[in-house]
Amino acid sequence: MDSRLPGVPGHPWLGAPIDARPLFAPEQAALMVTLRGLAAADWSKEAVPGWTVRDLAAHVLGDFYGRLARDRDGHRDGPGFAPGDTLETFIHRINQEWVDAHRRVSPAALVDTLDLVGAQVSRFFRATDPDAPSLGVSWAGVDPAPMWLDSARDFTEFWTHRQQIRHAVGQGTDADPRFLSVVLDTFMRALPHTLREVDAPIGTRARVEIDGPAGGVWTATATGATGGGWSLAEPDGERPAAIVRLDAETAWRLCTRGIDPDTALTRVRIEGDRRLAEAVCRIVSIVH
Repeated sequence: MDSRLPGVPGHPWLGAPIDARPLFAPEQAALMVTLRGLAAADWSKEAVPGWTVRDLAAHVLGDFYGRLARDRDGHRDGPGFAPGDTLETFIHRINQEWVDAHRRVSPAALVDTLDLVGAQVSRFFRATDPDAPSLGVSWAGVDPAPMWLDSARDFTEFWTHRQQIRHAVGQGTDADPRFLSVVLDTFMRALPHTLREVDAPIGTRARVEIDGPAGGVWTATATGATGGGWSLAEPDGERPAAIVRLDAETAWRLCTRGIDPDTALTRVRIEGDRRLAEAVCRIVSIVH
């Protein structure tokens, strides 16, 4: 699926903008199919460490409400940073507080509310201006981020949580390339930030090749620019110094830390500079 918008306004090193807006509604529908198909016992199965399927569904609802309150309704009240909080500790703390508060809510009530509020979220994203400034995306090193990246980031989060629920109940990853191609394309926007501390001559290239119908090719080039010095927008040139080839399942799970970089390295195929390839495999496209 070609979901890229024309032009690269404002943040050229991130590569061509992604248009995830039309996918929120079908992703929401897929989530509802997944949740409404769960057995009673499925809701108490562990979806991610420390959270059950019900906890994770409640977390998604919190993300829905947060987006609408902040960006649709202009509501600014809510939890703030505590002394000593980093972005990561703040996000993990408020997420846990929300999940704890919703443990009194039944799965049936959660599903009904997710259906109602998720539809509103889909309509909100469909109407956004992709070039407008929005929330920062820390794993891409951009703050504020253009709305196209912020919305694509939210799309990947909703998709990832649906896969975690599917895996918890014994289902495989939904490999529909309509969704997965956009997820992988978004995750790869972390490459310049991932390589920001890698010292390499200007023009050095690191390429990631992901197999399958949802895959693609992404090349980060050392530019020497201030603030990181790697870009996804440079024209093709000489053969990359490092090529990392992997399958789509390994790629998305690596980017979300479903597997760690050392495990990923046992599954990828590397050509060229192994040090640079290992740096590529430290990619992470979530707050963790």
